[in-house]
Amino acid sequence: MAEVRWTPQALSDLEATTEFIARDSYHYASLFVLDILAAVQRLERFPKSGRMVPEKNEPKVREIIFGNYRIVYRLRDEIAELLTIHHGARPFDPSQLD
Repeated sequence: MAEVRWTPQALSDLEATTEFIARDSYHYASLFVLDILAAVQRLERFPKSGRMVPEKNEPKVREIIFGNYRIVYRLRDEIAELLTIHHGARPFDPSQLD
């Protein structure tokens, strides 16, 4: 089983997105967090289940597509390191992952 680790950037992204959703609905903001956590939890058992990030084209940098969001992570041995949670409508700069 892989260990899932959150980077400060990924935690900040989750917090910012949750706060944005909470402006309209605390209920849906709470559901969003629970759903993100459930999506990420599967990485413990299936760390390679996400697809490679097309902009990066590197086997160790992968993503889970969750609705309009991209949960980007890097595989390091038995660790899935969450790098960012990115809204798909915004431009994505893969150099920010380095």
